Amino acid sequence: MASNLFVQAPEGVTKYTDRLADPCIMVIFGASGDLTKRLLMPALFNLHCGGLLSSEFAIIGIAFDSLDTESFRKKMTEDIKKFNTRKVFDENQWNEFVEKLQYTQGDFSDPEAYKRLAVLINATEAKLKTEGNTLFYMATPPSVFELVSSNLQSSGVKNSEKGWVRGIFEKPFGHDFKSAVELNRLLLKHWEEEQIYRIDHYLGKETVQNILAFRFANGIFEPLWNKEHIDHIQFSVMETVGVESRGKYYETSGVLRDMIQNHMFQMLSYLCMEPPSSFKPDAIRNQKSELLDAVRIMTPEMVRTHTVRGQYGPGKKWDESPAPGYRQEADVSPTSNTETFACLKLFIDNWRWDGVPIYLRSGKNLWKRGTEIMVQFKNPPDILGRGQSASNTRIPNRLFFHIQPDQGIELRVQGKSPGPTMSTQTINMRFDYSESFESSRGTGYEVLLYNCMIGDATLFSRTDLVETAWRIAQPIFDVWEKEPAGDFPNYPAGGWGPKKTYDLIENDGRIWVEVVSRDVLEKIPLFKDTGKIFLYNLAINLRPDIYAPGDFIIKKGEVGTEMFIISSGSVEVLDDQGKIINTMSDGAFFGELSLLNATPRTASIRATTDCDIFILSKKDFDRVLKTYPEFLSKIKKIAEDRYKVKMPTA
Repeated sequence: MASNLFVQAPEGVTKYTDRLADPCIMVIFGASGDLTKRLLMPALFNLHCGGLLSSEFAIIGIAFDSLDTESFRKKMTEDIKKFNTRKVFDENQWNEFVEKLQYTQGDFSDPEAYKRLAVLINATEAKLKTEGNTLFYMATPPSVFELVSSNLQSSGVKNSEKGWVRGIFEKPFGHDFKSAVELNRLLLKHWEEEQIYRIDHYLGKETVQNILAFRFANGIFEPLWNKEHIDHIQFSVMETVGVESRGKYYETSGVLRDMIQNHMFQMLSYLCMEPPSSFKPDAIRNQKSELLDAVRIMTPEMVRTHTVRGQYGPGKKWDESPAPGYRQEADVSPTSNTETFACLKLFIDNWRWDGVPIYLRSGKNLWKRGTEIMVQFKNPPDILGRGQSASNTRIPNRLFFHIQPDQGIELRVQGKSPGPTMSTQTINMRFDYSESFESSRGTGYEVLLYNCMIGDATLFSRTDLVETAWRIAQPIFDVWEKEPAGDFPNYPAGGWGPKKTYDLIENDGRIWVEVVSRDVLEKIPLFKDTGKIFLYNLAINLRPDIYAPGDFIIKKGEVGTEMFIISSGSVEVLDDQGKIINTMSDGAFFGELSLLNATPRTASIRATTDCDIFILSKKDFDRVLKTYPEFLSKIKKIAEDRYKVKMPTA
């Protein structure tokens, strides 16, 4: 199958090359806005620098601002210096590119504006010979899509007698299922389906597209890509920033609308769809549509048991500075019920995925930034564990797709640890785009704009895809609107999210697999000056968990086999009578005696705030020590000083 779907580069060719985009005129409605300066112009400039734009290409900006071509070019020149993504900004390349820009001022409801636009398009077409190809980009709110489309049609601007005419439409594609259906109806009054390109910049990221290549260009994985071999899937989109100046927008959106219903559902369809008959756009989009159509629609009771919503309260930013809660942000109601975090457990009711849970979560103001998909495979029979030590406890194989900020693919498998005994440890095989390919960082729009110019709609949503995604989300909206959350805010800014998110997956006998970077661990004093290999092995063995205020983390007298490291939050240490004898917070650790000799706990420890805690089990600790035995001496010394005991030397 792989050889029929992909065209491979010639042997020895490492630089990616492609056909030029078609000659065309790109008209940007809303050309003076943030989207144009932050994303569209940098993306178009990247295409120009990459030699992918035709020499017969021009941009016409139209907006209400009183600009002309000269002042528009000056404004874009100032903005590109702030927002370009080039490794080195080439002034000469920009001077060449900026000559392609023109501008006409106009109110989108004014018929005269479209007459002026038509004159400019015709003059540009006559000069450049763009073959009548015109691309209209709606960098506007969806509320004006129908207004602009109607005027383009009635004025004759989009009724080209030769060449192609296409329209790119920015999300959100509706506010709920009903409004999405209505928006599609209005667009289809003025456009044919094949002319409509609904853009989602997430789908322009290399790693998202590489999901398709990984699945269908490699024969070793497709036979495993089903319920017989995959235990479950985790999909996380995490942001370290809050809503900041977007409070007014976010109050009408929330993370379920803003992120999960569109970006995540679309990426999920690539991950789980059936193999297409070819890589033609409609062949892929047909399979995406079938996949989303198979997602189980939740009943109200399922919404209550299969979803978690959250809202951040005051806390700390990633740089340790204070962060306000969502309800303290500008333009946000002090009693807001808007979710800034959501977690869903979905099922796909088809032959391939029947019974395999898919956990999706996304949130703002969290402890790290990252978009990651983790596919966990089922364990093989425990042959190695028979008659062996407990250190051979099985750890499943896991496949990671890192979407952002670092793009790559990672496979964690088990291999034999060095030494005379048959014990295993996790081995990580990782492919990193930045280490394998030389390219400037993109905006995510480059591929999408280019694909639209050559008529490839693979990465754009079709009417049925949009409406099916809303159909999945609508029952969740309905229940959440009828039943306001009673525990908001339920996680601190800078934390890991609501505790109920961890309860949801742990109740199924599973855990969230967090990708922990060395940067996070190096902030903890215990791991200062330890080696790179040690931190790497430690990171893939840590288990995260959340404790609410009042939760006992350990109790005196229990024989434990785990050590706890506080990522954020505070705890209190209690004696036999429940008296507080000590407190601990970020970076502190406890339970190390259990790693050393499995003795009973010497005190009880209770969370006083929301606590995000890394847990290291004794069996994982023993594995890690094999790569860094010096750490054993360090932790023994800490235990001796803390508990006034003498630890055995062997």
